[in-house]
Amino acid sequence: MSEYDDIGSTAPGHYGAEARGITLAAATMATAWNVQGDPAHPAFVTGVAQRFGVPLPLIPNTTKRGNGVIAFWLGPRSWLLVESSPASSVLADFATMRDALNALGGAVFDVSASRVAYRVRGVQAATVLAKGCPLDFHPDRFPIGGCAQSVFARVNALFYRQDAAPTFLMLVARSLARDVWRNLCRSSAQYGFDVAPPQPLAEAR
Repeated sequence: MSEYDDIGSTAPGHYGAEARGITLAAATMATAWNVQGDPAHPAFVTGVAQRFGVPLPLIPNTTKRGNGVIAFWLGPRSWLLVESSPASSVLADFATMRDALNALGGAVFDVSASRVAYRVRGVQAATVLAKGCPLDFHPDRFPIGGCAQSVFARVNALFYRQDAAPTFLMLVARSLARDVWRNLCRSSAQYGFDVAPPQPLAEAR
C-alpha cells in the first residue's frame, strides 16, 4: 500500500506528502434557507434583518454575519442564510418566517438538506482550489468575507473566504459531495494535508 492509497479518506489524520500545507474538514450546518425578494423594497430588507438578526448583503459576492447566521449574496434577488449551530435557533419556525416574508413580498425556502460544506485552510488553500476552479482566489480579488459561485472539478459550488489564514469554505450539492471531497484530497496530496474533525461552519478555523 502506497502513501497515497488512502487519499479521499474522511478519517482524521495526515495524508499525502510529509509536508503540512493544508487542512481539510467538513463544516457542519444546522439550517440553510434561501431567501428571495426585492432589495429595492425597504420593508423587505428591514424585515429580514429584524427577523434573522443579520442584514442582507446587497453588494454582489459579499456576505454578512450576525447571531450565528451567515448571509451569502447569491444574486440580485437571492440570498443563502446559513446557521451553524442549532443552539442559536435563529432559523427556526419556518412556517411563521415564510408567512412573514410572503407578507413583505419575499419568499423563503428550506434548503438545509441540499448542501454540504467543506473547509480548506492553509498556505496552499488557494492553489488547491485553483486546480479545480477558474476563480481568482488572490486576496486582492477574493477578500475576506467575499463569496462567489463557480465550479470545482465540474461541480457547482459556492466559495467563501473566511479569514486571512487563508480559510475557504466551499458549499456543494449533497449528492456530489463525496466526489468533491475526493478531488479536494487529490488536489491537496502533493502539499501534504491533515483531515480534521468536523466543526460548525461559522466557528471553523
